[in-house]
Amino acid sequence: MQPSVRTAYERYRPWRRWVEIGFFAAVLVVNAVGNTVTTWIDLNRSEPGRVPMWEPAVWEGSSALLWTVIIPLVAVLTWRWPTHWDNWRRRLPLHLVASVAVSLVHVSGMVGLRVLAYRWQGADYDFGPWPRELGYEYLKDVRTYLGFVVIIEVYRLLLRRLQGEASFLAAPDDGPPVEAVDRPDRFLVRKLGREFLVAANDIEWLQASGNYVNLRVRGHDYPLRSTIAGIEARLDPARFLRIHRSYIANLDHLASIEPLDTGDARVHLKDGTALPCSRRYRGELRDRLGES
Repeated sequence: MQPSVRTAYERYRPWRRWVEIGFFAAVLVVNAVGNTVTTWIDLNRSEPGRVPMWEPAVWEGSSALLWTVIIPLVAVLTWRWPTHWDNWRRRLPLHLVASVAVSLVHVSGMVGLRVLAYRWQGADYDFGPWPRELGYEYLKDVRTYLGFVVIIEVYRLLLRRLQGEASFLAAPDDGPPVEAVDRPDRFLVRKLGREFLVAANDIEWLQASGNYVNLRVRGHDYPLRSTIAGIEARLDPARFLRIHRSYIANLDHLASIEPLDTGDARVHLKDGTALPCSRRYRGELRDRLGES
């Protein structure tokens, strides 16, 4: 039996975290260095030597350092409340509020770093009138914040397209559906411009991931836009069982249950995968396996 060929997403996955960190680090460094040089040139255009290079370097470097803290928080926010074409109007108030909070953190943090840097150089840093300067900085920060939100959401969209994004089969425009739409036997997967069907019975387990649920099928994950409770109600209860607030398992793929001292358990599947099972669902799982 020949080994299966890894997909582009599977080849990329081990490098994914480093690529993500490297991308944002490169953006921040290139932006900080570029702004430092251009600001220094502009300030010394009429009077060379008036402003030393370390001052614009401190201004831009302090801003970049604060964004390295803020960007992961923005990623968590967009993971918890993702923005799509069909909900961006509802998400707009959330992002406006978040942009204000981001700007306050960014400005207060970078001013503090600048004060420390100036004292280290034996000088004093003057931010200027706070109300005016805060408004000025917010106009820059809101554009940066929204830019990062767009980059993150587009990147996640590309990842879903690369690995294959699942969806429920819709009812046909004309005539009765071939199969029950409220409890589908198959899911439609779109992957790199192609569409194919995945049988519900082939799903080994499901995991909640923000506003998506990842369907695990033969070693591949297919994100489905749904809540874990929403898809649980549409799966066959004779075959699928909730074992954790974030996991549903296909009972046909279960191999054993490992009790833990905490009262929870670890569920082992036939392919060697181990899933968490909380004590809330452990009793029902044991009863169901006993019935079989």
